[in-house]
Amino acid sequence: MQQYNSIKVKYPGALLLFRVGDFYETFGEDAVKAAGILGIVLTKRGNGSESETALAGFPHHSLETYLPKLVRAGQRVAICDQLEDPKMTKTIVKRGVTELVTPGVSYGDNIVQQKSNNYLASVFFDKQAVGVAFLDISTGEFLVAQGSPAYADKLLQGFKPTEVIMGKRQYKAFVEEFGSHFYTYTLDEWPYTGDYAIEALLKHFEVKSLKGFGIDRLPLGIVAAGVALHYLNETEHRNLQHIANISRIEEETYMWLDRFTIRNLELVTSANEQAVTLADVLDQTATPMGARLLKRWMVMPLKHESAITERHDVVDYLYSHKDLRTELMQEIKQIGDLERLISKVGLQKANPREVIQLKRALFAVDRLKALIGGATVAALKIIADQLNSCTLIRERIDAQLNAEPPVLITKGNVIAAGVNADLDKLRKVAFGGKDYLLEIQKREADATGIPSLKIAFNNVFGYYLEVTNAHKDKVPAEWVRKQTLVNAERYITEELKEYEEQILGAEEKIHVLEARLYGELVAAVAEYIKPIQHNAQLVAKLDVLLNFALIAEKNHYVRPEINQSNALDIKGGRHPVIEQNLPIGEDYITNDVFLDSETQQIIIITGPNMAGKSALLRQTGLIVLMAQMGSFVPAKEARIGLVDKIFTRVGASDNLSSGESTFMVEMNETASIMNNLSERSLILLDEIGRGTSTYDGISIAWAIAEYLHGHPVARAKTLFATHYHELNELATSFPRIKNYNVSVKEVANKVIFLRKLVPGGSEHSFGIHVAKLAGMPPKLLQRANEILKRLEQERTGGERIKDSIKKIQKQAYQLQMFSIDDPVLVKIRDMLNNLDVNTLTPVEALMKLDEIQRLLKN
Repeated sequence: MQQYNSIKVKYPGALLLFRVGDFYETFGEDAVKAAGILGIVLTKRGNGSESETALAGFPHHSLETYLPKLVRAGQRVAICDQLEDPKMTKTIVKRGVTELVTPGVSYGDNIVQQKSNNYLASVFFDKQAVGVAFLDISTGEFLVAQGSPAYADKLLQGFKPTEVIMGKRQYKAFVEEFGSHFYTYTLDEWPYTGDYAIEALLKHFEVKSLKGFGIDRLPLGIVAAGVALHYLNETEHRNLQHIANISRIEEETYMWLDRFTIRNLELVTSANEQAVTLADVLDQTATPMGARLLKRWMVMPLKHESAITERHDVVDYLYSHKDLRTELMQEIKQIGDLERLISKVGLQKANPREVIQLKRALFAVDRLKALIGGATVAALKIIADQLNSCTLIRERIDAQLNAEPPVLITKGNVIAAGVNADLDKLRKVAFGGKDYLLEIQKREADATGIPSLKIAFNNVFGYYLEVTNAHKDKVPAEWVRKQTLVNAERYITEELKEYEEQILGAEEKIHVLEARLYGELVAAVAEYIKPIQHNAQLVAKLDVLLNFALIAEKNHYVRPEINQSNALDIKGGRHPVIEQNLPIGEDYITNDVFLDSETQQIIIITGPNMAGKSALLRQTGLIVLMAQMGSFVPAKEARIGLVDKIFTRVGASDNLSSGESTFMVEMNETASIMNNLSERSLILLDEIGRGTSTYDGISIAWAIAEYLHGHPVARAKTLFATHYHELNELATSFPRIKNYNVSVKEVANKVIFLRKLVPGGSEHSFGIHVAKLAGMPPKLLQRANEILKRLEQERTGGERIKDSIKKIQKQAYQLQMFSIDDPVLVKIRDMLNNLDVNTLTPVEALMKLDEIQRLLKN
């Protein structure tokens, strides 16, 4: 326990798994936590005494099962192993932490998700700017950026790190700027001071300057990156040769998608349970590394025409060469997750089966190279030229490892026969023992002339020769007698003793020798980390482009035309996600959208709830985004003038945990748009102002439309969906604002949603019809209709809504008695309706009143 406590002190905040014999044990608070998370039994040691300690443990071979559960529960787990063989020491076994696993520093297959990166983000603030680094230890990716807090926020939302580290003093500023929904860990301040971070990077990459990586002008980013490496070192991860490169995230290369847009368009994740995201629809990649790259392309679409066209050319070529596509797909599937495989080699965690998979992957890379070498598209030829077959190491693995080795090196039979003469000899001794003994027996029987000679074994003196009494006079003088039986004598020889030592030590020697030879092979493979990582990047890129071609054929997408104009012209556009989830037999209603900066800059879209306004906004954003990430798009045709920023304000989401109302969230998001506009922006606004009173909402929405139209520098293309029909008036005053509505058809007091965008404004919302579809009680709907009719009458008379509501409330009290479906009250109502008050005498009136009273009493 003293040993445990001294190790525990070095890792505050971590749950310590302490190896004792065949178990990993946890003690005290750690045991209580582990038992709760893992559902294992919590026991006590020293029950009732002062040294009573909670205890929970599990077998060491179950680590792969239990470790992921602890890490996913947000625990930092320190794995403390025995550092020496218990047989070799008479004192307490030496122990130490061999690995500290945190949510952001994990590479185990059971912990990290195959199709997602597992980024550790490191953040460093200055007064005006933020440096941020993203490092995935499971793939070796290391990226750096520096910019405004808004830019850092966009990156954090896009990369979705599983852990964010920062200095202790910067934690408060981080939460204020980026929120509290990230898993965070704070570090001491000293690694952020002086040149420590720069020195850490220079030492790791073995370079004199960071200029070659293109990050030398990002001082805050360099500090963040250096601290990320320091953190890996602190968590006992020192074999990091697979982190062979560091690169800058080039802000000028990628389209700006702020955090609201990534969330609102539901690109990779959704706040709604069981929602289908764009990634779900577009991802049919053949490898996990392809799936990860696809997600990165989604949140970082390109904004340079040449780069986008290059991707479209490859997709187009693969789309029209179906046979080639099929062959490529077969080879890429063989490659698997090459990126994480080579990282395991760098981490010195690759098992024999993974090295064999690496060999298969390299053979498949060679075949890929040959397949695309004859392509007529320049971008594919470049990939073919850059793919490296790594022939020498591939052939060495093939020659040195058995074709079907076990997962664990300790199981033996990993190294192939013929690789090492000593190993072959030892194997012959250990596993071919019977043959060797028979050989000795036959030789000695022939030499001595004792036909009944036999060799056997016992635990007292090992291997021996047994001679019956009839032949004991033929025994050579050099044989040593060990035992006398009634009918026989037992002897040992020098040769048998040597053989015994050989056979007893052979298995242990085989294990040591195989481990050494395997270690040498893995070290040789590690020399090829850079070219194999480059192969992985090229294959991932090819996988995504191939995937785009497959999806284009399957979902009937077309190649968009990307140009330098400021116009967006989509004919027959469809929402890529909604169309995949329509009931069988139902066609998606397509829509045309045209926006430019000269004639139709802003479209005000009115129309009822459920008509498809939000879907139209989102599909426009998604079509542009898909086009600029290199995919074909769901439309009949699409001409897209390059867009550099997509802004969205869609849907209401309270941020009550931060004390912000729906309206405050809405205004924050809208303010972010207004302050970051550009000439090539695409803005999608849905129901601005609905979080406040009607007149406030109309005023804000009106002012936003005016502001966008009259902006002196940026005529941003805008789709503005609204309930406020008053906004249709804008089109009469502003030349570049046009009215459209999503049409409906009213038949026999029922509404049919046509979901077609047509010119002109709409006057009705049909909200009550939607309430009816939702299953509202009929009485409630009837009353809503009464109120609506009265309101419309009053408003057309120029009366304020407030006064109208008061009158309606008064009317409600007057009608309340007859709004109940009671047969007695219905009878009374009919009786009163049939009275002619003008001809009624006072006596008749009293009689009628008496009749009504009796009806009520009965």
